[in-house]
Amino acid sequence: MKSFIPPEFQVYRDEDRCDQCRGCERQCSFGVHSYDQDRDSIISDESKCAGCQRCVIFCPMDALTIRPSPSSYRPNSSWTREKMDDLKKQAETGGVILTGCGSDKPFRIYWDHMVLNASQVTNPSIDPLREPMELRTFLGPKPDFLKISGEGKDVAIETEIGPNVVVEAPILFSAMSYGAISYQAFKSLAMAACDFGTFFNTGEGGLPKELRSDYGRCAVVQVASGRYGIDAEYLNCAAAVEIKVGQGAKPGIGGHLPAEKVSSLVAETRMIPEGTDAISPAPHHDIYSIEDLSMLIYALKEATNYEKPISVKIAAVHNFAAIASGIVRAGADIIAIDGLRGGTGAAPKTIRDNVGIPIELAISSVDRRLRDEGIRNSCSLLAAGGIRCSGDVIKAIALGADGVYIGTAALIAMGCTLCQKCYTGRCNWGICTQDPRLAGRINPHIASRRLTNLLRAWSAEIKEMLGGMGINAIESLRGNRDHLRGVGLYEWELDVLGIKGAGE
Repeated sequence: MKSFIPPEFQVYRDEDRCDQCRGCERQCSFGVHSYDQDRDSIISDESKCAGCQRCVIFCPMDALTIRPSPSSYRPNSSWTREKMDDLKKQAETGGVILTGCGSDKPFRIYWDHMVLNASQVTNPSIDPLREPMELRTFLGPKPDFLKISGEGKDVAIETEIGPNVVVEAPILFSAMSYGAISYQAFKSLAMAACDFGTFFNTGEGGLPKELRSDYGRCAVVQVASGRYGIDAEYLNCAAAVEIKVGQGAKPGIGGHLPAEKVSSLVAETRMIPEGTDAISPAPHHDIYSIEDLSMLIYALKEATNYEKPISVKIAAVHNFAAIASGIVRAGADIIAIDGLRGGTGAAPKTIRDNVGIPIELAISSVDRRLRDEGIRNSCSLLAAGGIRCSGDVIKAIALGADGVYIGTAALIAMGCTLCQKCYTGRCNWGICTQDPRLAGRINPHIASRRLTNLLRAWSAEIKEMLGGMGINAIESLRGNRDHLRGVGLYEWELDVLGIKGAGE
């Protein structure tokens, strides 16, 4: 069947510069470039191009340029090119359209409509180069009051404090499973987390046994509906355990790792047969109420001797604040909320673009609900789904989060260009693939250094912003929405965010 879908990108090759080295052919896993012996030249099949820019960056002669195709249909506000191409693709395949990464739809990005307060004369700013700035964050339950006995140096805290984990800055690596991403990318996240003093989330794919002794102390291990790779050692080698109920890119549905990505090592880690689909059901088949969730939370606490905080990850949906309240009362120590722009390796496009709500609206609502009920200190709140820079981090904390998860930002730091072809398993950057040739393009020592550099840079910027606000500890900013003002927002948006308009 002839495809009626025009190419998304055009490949421009400067023949005067190109020396026919065939490097582009070797770099492209999608088969865009090939050598034609009869013509003694490199030809390009633009219909296969994903726009990942790998060939452009690694062309030694700078002979290639990849641009969006200028070809277009007759302009129509209702029937955009994307809508027409999707319709034609389904007419040709009869299947669900899959995509990777987060939603690219032009929903309002509230981070860009909020500005921070700054110190002036009556509340002087703080110089972070000369004054101590505290970014260290404790994740887990805290008591409302401390009972202290003794005097002088012989002081003891009598209040029982639940298990907490400590991060040097309120930024963690989000759940990205081994299988969805390559072993090299997975290990890079683990190495960077331990080097910097934060945590990485294993996702639902388990933690390879050879990584447990070195990197388990920096891991948040996930218990998802598929229960892949879970054993007592897996739970106890980690710093924390997370129950995945939902994720922002595909709320209400399960996960699917295609059989072609289930290599022998992935199969061993997940405890499933090699070359079989790894399907996580939409619901946990032992959770149909808050009471059921509480039973699993306490089962995991028993399995870890009550020494590790138990987190519950949910997607940001319309009744999330009430759900979060129930999760805290069920015994969770941390709640992770994943918003509409959360990334993924593979999701039905229609789910990714039409289900859920932005994380900015969720953070403030949950924080206020838990404060109103007097249970905010019973858990920590992690925000995920669209955190792009240090400014987003500090605004999330001012809205009410204790810390944030970053996923897409971490992948971009490793080289990802958001071509959204993660589900194909042919990632040219070696990130979302199990092909040994492609995965070998990532050097974990270099990639982990890039990730560590990113976290250090963001931490320095956060300290600068805190100093400019006259605050010397990140804890003092948490939930302090008076430090935020909205620009260009409707009254109802300001109300949901819990902030005032700029100038008020």
